Amino acid sequence: MKTLKIFIILLIISGAAKAQFIKAELQVSGLTCSMCSKATEKSLRTLSFISDIKADLNRNVFVITFKKDAPVNIAQIGKKVENAGFFVNSLKATFNFDAVKVINNSFSYDGDTFRLVNTDNKNPTGTVAFTLVDKGFAPLSVSKKFKPDAIETPGSGHVYHITI
Repeated sequence: MKTLKIFIILLIISGAAKAQFIKAELQVSGLTCSMCSKATEKSLRTLSFISDIKADLNRNVFVITFKKDAPVNIAQIGKKVENAGFFVNSLKATFNFDAVKVINNSFSYDGDTFRLVNTDNKNPTGTVAFTLVDKGFAPLSVSKKFKPDAIETPGSGHVYHITI
């Protein structure tokens, strides 16, 4: 029985380790000066899954590198930006799909569901960049554009809608 529990734990760890967010490009609206950018960066750095952040003040973009094998929580990124007093304008993430099964245009990651919208049943493999199109992570015009395809699925985590 003890051996079975250890095997299950190792199986879960090894499966989760291959599905990985690698980096993200986060555009923040409302930044007017370098102090605003620093406040946002400081807020984001408190997240345990972030390895490094590089700010581009000309484009109001933060390039975030995630820690290897650490689960990434997209909702926490949005909350940290809002807590700093700003808004996410866009979030483009790079994800390794090697250990992920995409079924009916959706996949699960760390309790959350990611639905591929407007993709014609693409089956991504390897490292792929995608854009979140949900309200709060994309401009309203983008969110409205994909609203008809954004079908909610029941589950315990968030449901995010993405395009590749």
